[in-house]
Amino acid sequence: MEYYDDETLKKIQNIELMILSDFDTFCREHKIDYFLCGGSALGAVRHGGFIPWDDDIDVFLLRDDYDKFLNFAEKEMSDKYYILDYDHNKDFVMMNAHLCLKGTKFIPNDIKTLEDSGIFLDLFCLDNISDDPQKAKKQIKKAWTWNKLMILSKVKKPVLIMYFGWKKKLMEVILMIVHYMLLLVRITPEHCYKKINYYRDLYKNEDTDAVGFMFDSTPYMSVLKKSEMYPTERMMFNGVEANVPHDVKAYLKHTYGDYMKLPPKEKQHNHVPYRLDFGPYKDCLFKGGRVIRNEKDTDCTNNI
Repeated sequence: MEYYDDETLKKIQNIELMILSDFDTFCREHKIDYFLCGGSALGAVRHGGFIPWDDDIDVFLLRDDYDKFLNFAEKEMSDKYYILDYDHNKDFVMMNAHLCLKGTKFIPNDIKTLEDSGIFLDLFCLDNISDDPQKAKKQIKKAWTWNKLMILSKVKKPVLIMYFGWKKKLMEVILMIVHYMLLLVRITPEHCYKKINYYRDLYKNEDTDAVGFMFDSTPYMSVLKKSEMYPTERMMFNGVEANVPHDVKAYLKHTYGDYMKLPPKEKQHNHVPYRLDFGPYKDCLFKGGRVIRNEKDTDCTNNI
């Protein structure tokens, strides 16, 4: 596993705090709700911000808010940001979206052809899931499986964050075999994407309490209840105020179990990229809700 040096990781975190601050301001102005999720929600509670080794910020939005944000952001944030998802780039075979900072590069190791990937905020959409457990299980399993096939139809060595040691090596071999089998039978990402959307949208027009991001590392990891997540609350994240689930501690217990216990070193994963370029933000810091060039509080964005 690769690790950042402390200076590089701090620079990434500073830039992502700027993106989060801009995102939060934009969402409040447009009445778009969201909440920190996964390791970002965990970091907010356990560390007051970033998990020390973490290099990204994750947020959940319900489908209506997710679509509203993508639509508005593309029109109104395009001077500084751009959207990266499968609809914009067919090399991005994931079911989430990135709000990328223009002028930067953050190209992942598993998709080195993803040249337009910048330092980003990770956006995950919560879609309606049937409140009937059996129907939900079928929906999630189908959507999740087609998404993994979509990834493997493009990527022969995906990043595995749930496996370690010999199990990880064995899984890498198995997935590589599946990758070449999919190429052989000509299963394309586009074919998989259509299948995913069918199962994802099965209950789109129903008022369900169950929602979820059906494309996580494991199928049922991010299945939630709206009644437990909303109304969202405000919490500080490294000096930036952001939304968290209504009962964030209950959410973390559901997701991680004993969430206050630190994982061992070998499980402290992040996403060290194939290529990283800070562009015009290489000398920037984050302070007081904005980006500065140095501790004398010179605005870093004047010449960007």
